[in-house]
Amino acid sequence: MSKFMDVHHGMNGISGDQLRDAHAADLALQGEEGVVFERAWADPEAGTVFCLSEAPDAAAVQRVHERAGHRADEIHPVPLSV
Repeated sequence: MSKFMDVHHGMNGISGDQLRDAHAADLALQGEEGVVFERAWADPEAGTVFCLSEAPDAAAVQRVHERAGHRADEIHPVPLSV
């Protein structure tokens, strides 16, 4: 399994409740694709949401997000961390 950071744009004004709901939708579907969503962050003013996950590949991450109703605009592998 590899780590991925995905980015969603255009989510201006997202609230804490909306972020929790979106993350919960991902969590409800993640097992079907072998993905584990670890955490999500948002900058409501910039309209950007970031999600960290562990998954077999980026396509699996995107499938979960699409089914949950919020397709990722970018998905980046994160091969190194400290």
